[in-house]
This record gives sequence, C-alpha cells and structure tokens, in this order.
Amino acid sequence: LEREKERKIGTALAQHGVTCGLLLQYLPYRLPLMSGLRRFWNSLFRRPWAPLTFPNEGFVSISADAEIEEETLPDYATSHFYPVRIGEILRDRCQIVGKLGFGGTSTVWLARDLSERKHVAIKLYVQSESIRSHSDTELGTYKRIENAPKHHPGRTAVREHLDSFRVQGPRGSHRCLVHPALWESVLDLRHRNSIQRLPASVVAFILKRLFHALDLLHNECSIAHTDIKEANILLGADDSVLQDFECEQLRNPCPRKELPEGTIYRSRKLNMPRAVGEPVLCDFGSAVPLDDGVEHREDIQPDVYRAPEIILDIPWSYSVDIWNAGCVAWDAFEGRRLFNGDDPELGTYRGRAHLAEMIALLGQPPQALLARADLRSKFFSEPGKWKVSKLRVCGNLLLNYSTLGQWTAGIPIPESTPFEARETALIEGNAEDREAFLRLMRKMIQWEPEKRGTARELAEDEWILKHTT
Repeated sequence: LEREKERKIGTALAQHGVTCGLLLQYLPYRLPLMSGLRRFWNSLFRRPWAPLTFPNEGFVSISADAEIEEETLPDYATSHFYPVRIGEILRDRCQIVGKLGFGGTSTVWLARDLSERKHVAIKLYVQSESIRSHSDTELGTYKRIENAPKHHPGRTAVREHLDSFRVQGPRGSHRCLVHPALWESVLDLRHRNSIQRLPASVVAFILKRLFHALDLLHNECSIAHTDIKEANILLGADDSVLQDFECEQLRNPCPRKELPEGTIYRSRKLNMPRAVGEPVLCDFGSAVPLDDGVEHREDIQPDVYRAPEIILDIPWSYSVDIWNAGCVAWDAFEGRRLFNGDDPELGTYRGRAHLAEMIALLGQPPQALLARADLRSKFFSEPGKWKVSKLRVCGNLLLNYSTLGQWTAGIPIPESTPFEARETALIEGNAEDREAFLRLMRKMIQWEPEKRGTARELAEDEWILKHTT
C-alpha cells in the first residue's frame, strides 16, 4: 500500500509540471524514504526514445552531375559505400540523424541510441577487401585498450568504443563502430582562429593528453598509432551541440543528391558548444601491434609527418609516433608545417625533398643511422665510389669521390634553418618560455629514433607542465 501511495504521488507531481531537473535535485535530499517515487522516475528514464520522423522534402536538391562528399575521393566507388538514409534505424536501436563526415574508409554519422537515450557517432565502413583489414585493425586496437589498466590516464585520452555490429548492404555487409559523439578536431579548432594557430596553454594541454594516450598504446597495448595528425585528435563537447544538430536536421534538412543507387548527403557542421571537452586520440585503423616479434619496415604515416626511418627504410618502432607528435605540436603552435616535402622538380611530395628539409633543420644525418638504412644509396653516396651529381656548376656536371653520407639525391638542400630561426609564436615573448618550447621540440624531432623522448617522459616536460598546472 505504501509503495502504491508513493507511485501515485510521483504521477501527480509529473502531471503538474514538476521538471526532471527539479525532481532529481529534490529526491536525494528531501524525500529519502520515497524509494517508490525514485523507482518510478528512473523507469521513465529507462524507457527507450521514440524514433523521430525526419522530413523528406524541403531540402536543397543537388544535381546528379555534381560530385560531392565521398564522390570526390580518388578511388570512390558507389558499390563500396552503404546507402545510409537519414531516419533509418540500424540494428533496431541507432537512428541516423545526419552526416558528420566522410573519408576513404568510412562515413561518420550522428545517431540517436534509442535504448540508451543518448546521441552517439557511428563510423560506417565501406565494403571492400582492402578496407576489411583496416576495420579489423581498429576493432582489435580497441579490444587491447579495453584490456589495459583502467586507472591509466591514457584511458580517457583515447576515444571510447561503445559497440560494434554489421549491417547488410546491397553488395555485402558493412562494419559499424559506435563511439561517444564528439565535436571538432584540433585542426578544425585551429582554423577557427584567424591567425591559424593555438595558444600555448591549449597546445600544452593537447600534447599532455596525446602523450598520455601514446603511453597507454605503447606500454600497455604494444601498439604504434602511426597516423597522428591534428585531424585525428577530436575534442569533446556538451550535449547542446548534438541536440542543436538534431533540431536543425528536423527544421532544415541537409542538401542531398538522390540517385537510383542511394542518396548522398552533405555533411553538417556542429555548432560551437557551450563548453569544449578534453581532446582524445582517434582513428586506429592504421595502428600496428609491435609485440609480434617481427621487424617492421612498413611504409606508414601521412607524407609530411613521415619520420626519417620511414623514408630511409630503417626498422621502426614506437618512436615514429613521437616524431609525428612533434610535427603536430609545431603545426598547432606555429600555424604552419615543419616540413612540406614539395619536390622542386616534380612539384609534388617526394621523400628526397622531405629529407632535404630535415637536413636544413637538423644538419646531416648521423653515419650510424645511414648505415642501417636500406635506401641510403637512393639519397646518399656509398663510401669510396665516384658519384655524378645532377647539380651543375658553370654548366659542368660535378664529379665527386664520395664518402658515406654525402647528399646525392639530385636536388639542392635548402639553406640551413634551425628551430630558433623558424619559431615565431614566442619570439617577442618570454625568452625562457621560448627556449623551453624549443627544448621540447628537440626531444621529439631527432634523427635517431632511440634519442627521442618517450611518451611518458614527454608528458612531464617542463614546458607542458608550466602551461597545464
């Protein structure tokens, strides 16, 4: 009888407009004995969300001749992509709200988890044999992360994996990974700033979180990420931006191109959140386990972030991620790339141009490093051999008796420009702070992999601690 009485009180309160927030605030302190009312209110929260009906009219229709979104990718094939429909419910649980982005391996969607009454992000992989290993790698990495110590600070610095499942498309099944919905990337955040760079306190915080994530991957999961870039570090946000996204999709449906084989939607940007959350490292599709006892020489990393051991074909390890992190730190803080790799003869990225830029920054590579390089003869002379240079002096080819390490790649090395001559963000500020930042850069951007700092050491670097404590 007492429980029934409490249930009726709860019903009456709800009918008379007592708000969720007020009732939840009131219950723990003022009505500790009304357990039935608490159970009643909790049962309301456990009820699944009802699906929404998204409009099928009132949107901008894009011409079938115009290439948009994933269609602009070099290797795009309609048959590889699952034909997502806004409003569709996947696995009887996740209702698609709108498109967040796309890439060569997947499309990413905001969805409503009807069972859990929250918004999530769904990464929906393309269907192809080459991408299957990519998705297997990502899922395998998340499983390693889930088995890592829960107290490690890196657990909250990598993107959480909530669920995975497959959906059946017209030409096969597609893997879906479910994650907490996040906001923009560090790259997007930097581009919001008119000077295209981030302040010291923001960069230091991002780096500290990145090094916690890498320490987890390297020391607890035996994983090298190999694809660290600003676009793969995402920031959290409050629920307001997700709710705004949903409301906008209901009020103002996104532009789309309707084709017989499916609809291609324009991605919709998230609004500015009331509070920006902590950065997390994402996208583990290129991760490589390094506890397999195998010597690793795979060609990895985005072009402009490639470490010297990748270009020279030297066995590599976890320290490739540290070189990557150094390049990201410079990009974010200085607002421009540390290396471009633009070949002056070919007008595109080439390893020889990238190496030449490294020499201009760091000086000649150590002989001990070149001795380990399988591709050294592509860029440097072998000892005791005559080498014809493509560079001309007064119209004549140069003929040199070479020693190991002489540059013979056929393009000039840019003028020597060390870190001090390149750094501009702190040049008019505190000299000690500037020197501390440059010391941090030198701990990451080192010719010899063994001399780079570890993620755990770098998380406690003096410049990072100064700007995060």
